[in-house]
Amino acid sequence: MPANSFSPRLAASFGTLEALTVRHCALPVRRPRDHGSGTVAGNVEVVILELRTSEGVTGWGEASPWAVFTGTAEANAAALERYIAPAVLGRPLAEVPATMAAASRAVVGHPEAKAALETALLDALGQRAGVPVWTLLGGLARERIPLSVSLADPEFAADLDLLNRVREDGVNIVKLKTGVQDHAFDLTRLERLRVDFPGLDLRVDYNQGLAPFDALRRLRDIEAFAVTFIEQPVAAMLTETMAMLATALDTPLLADESVFSSDDMLRAAQNRICDCVSVKIMKTGGLRSALDVAAIAAAAGIAGYGGDMFETGIAHLAGTHMIAAAPNISLGCEFYQASYYLEHDLLDAPFPIEQGHVVVPVAPGLGFAVDRDRLAHNTLAMREVAV
Repeated sequence: MPANSFSPRLAASFGTLEALTVRHCALPVRRPRDHGSGTVAGNVEVVILELRTSEGVTGWGEASPWAVFTGTAEANAAALERYIAPAVLGRPLAEVPATMAAASRAVVGHPEAKAALETALLDALGQRAGVPVWTLLGGLARERIPLSVSLADPEFAADLDLLNRVREDGVNIVKLKTGVQDHAFDLTRLERLRVDFPGLDLRVDYNQGLAPFDALRRLRDIEAFAVTFIEQPVAAMLTETMAMLATALDTPLLADESVFSSDDMLRAAQNRICDCVSVKIMKTGGLRSALDVAAIAAAAGIAGYGGDMFETGIAHLAGTHMIAAAPNISLGCEFYQASYYLEHDLLDAPFPIEQGHVVVPVAPGLGFAVDRDRLAHNTLAMREVAV
């Protein structure tokens, strides 16, 4: 039941978009993390969007930017308040594609803000129709998604503590952030992980951290540890280097920063720069656009992985519904922050992780509600725009 497949009479009964409330929030994190391209410590900043309809339904969305990757919270809040809200308020709730097209015409870029809007639209529409969001995206491809947890603490001992904790919870996939310090440190950590956790599904992520002139030499050292994939070893603009590495290495190469849009994915497939791709709704600008990226990847024989930014459970849920409807996103997801990285989440119940898997919700909309007290406590600024 795609979002635009309702009969005109039924669609009209769903009401119109009456108000958008935009909250700029800061949420404390448990430990610092160093990703090479940037360090995260203290707080992460997100934008939470509350959408209300003329029928009294509330939908939630989240923009989760990172200044060194996609953008800033301030810019996304401004995009929603000043440009997107006037363009979409008063529109029918059921007309999700047309509403998203209006938002895209209103302001260029800001994919996180657009992802927040589409998430809120689909959440509200799913609640009004009595179906989960994945139904609106075409149907269910999987009920559970293997969870990956990233290790990026400057102190490896702290990462080992985290790993022991998540292993007790059934998690068996770990992505090690590499290229942050020196090559010897990366090899030492990989050896320790292989010795202490021999059955671990181990992946590495360079976040564009390698220089192209010696990337291949270093990555051949990494291959000795039988990692599942190597993520974005060099800068996104180095298309020819990515293609060379993908050809030269036995280990699959995963593209992240190289692929934001469907156009990027098409070029990546044509140039064979990767064997797999990280699909993130904050990069693509929404759930349906993420499904487009996954479909292009599938046509090229390129596997998908469910990536994310520094997110709360709201954005995690949006990504979960997207992956649930995407057969080609088969390498798991990294929706661990709400459970293992933030001091507290914004959902009114724990994000659904069981035995190392994310469980796809079956309740209407996103399937969870927001804890308004926690939301208020973490809000730095708020503005409502109404019809």
